[in-house]
Amino acid sequence: MAFVILDPCQQEKAAECVSVCPVDCIEEGTDQFYIDPDVCIDCGACKAVCPVDAIEEEYDLTPEQEVFLERAEAFFADR
Repeated sequence: MAFVILDPCQQEKAAECVSVCPVDCIEEGTDQFYIDPDVCIDCGACKAVCPVDAIEEEYDLTPEQEVFLERAEAFFADR
């Protein structure tokens, strides 16, 4: 399981999540931050500090939000 950053991050990009991640799995993209689903350890530290509540657990995503998991997977696939 992994956490996923959703669309509220696109307007904010506050980056508190980056500094608290114990495995450094969050990177900045051009439009928002992304969590690497293959590295995330599901600790929840990022979710706790997000000022715009943009982070959800992968299994709690609505069908409309699943695109954000796909975007994160594509972002890290190119690395």
